[in-house]
Amino acid sequence: MPTGRSSPRDGRGVVPTRSHEERLEARGCGVVVGMDEVGRGAWAGPLAVGAAIVPAGRRVNGVRDSKALTERRREELFDRIASWCIAWSVGFASHEECDTFGMAKAQQKAAQRALEGLGVDVDHALVDGPWDFVRVIPTTTIVKGDVTCLSIAAASILAKVSRDRLMRAAAADYPPYEFELNKGYSSTRHTMALVAYGPSAIHRRSWAFMERLGLSGGSLSLLAGGSGG
Repeated sequence: MPTGRSSPRDGRGVVPTRSHEERLEARGCGVVVGMDEVGRGAWAGPLAVGAAIVPAGRRVNGVRDSKALTERRREELFDRIASWCIAWSVGFASHEECDTFGMAKAQQKAAQRALEGLGVDVDHALVDGPWDFVRVIPTTTIVKGDVTCLSIAAASILAKVSRDRLMRAAAADYPPYEFELNKGYSSTRHTMALVAYGPSAIHRRSWAFMERLGLSGGSLSLLAGGSGG
């Protein structure tokens, strides 16, 4: 599929706009979706890809790259963004798929599921980052796209909140890892829990850090409290 690339300057203080979408629409693209992934670097839990089709002529105040917002602010914006979008979806690739297929293929699977979840045919995707993880439709990659592109910024919030909610729900089954705080990402206490208890049933066991800690392969170490996930 044809792929373009755009690379904005440092995006600090930039308010995302619909200019990327409007340029494509002016070229005849009827439906343009913004897409962003969340969780690629996490040690545990799924990888998520958000997809958002945003309307012209109106917007939700406060939409920014999800990393620039507090967790509370993202939660406050979630329902407003979801109801504002023409269509939106979040696709997931499980921790098992991340291990089995590798991150690149898992990301493509999550992106395809996000597109399928929209329920509409899409003409072009705008993707955050330097590479096309969509592949099945024409795509433009935009470095720092979550900073400058409104639909990508919306997708980033939808994906981040959806994944965070899953990790908070999982925390009750795996209390030592404090997933409600770290969402499966690295932290000192997360590392200490891995050393003490081994990986849980939702950890990605192919990560290099697992080998360094001697935790890759073998049987799962279940947690104090009796839950095996």
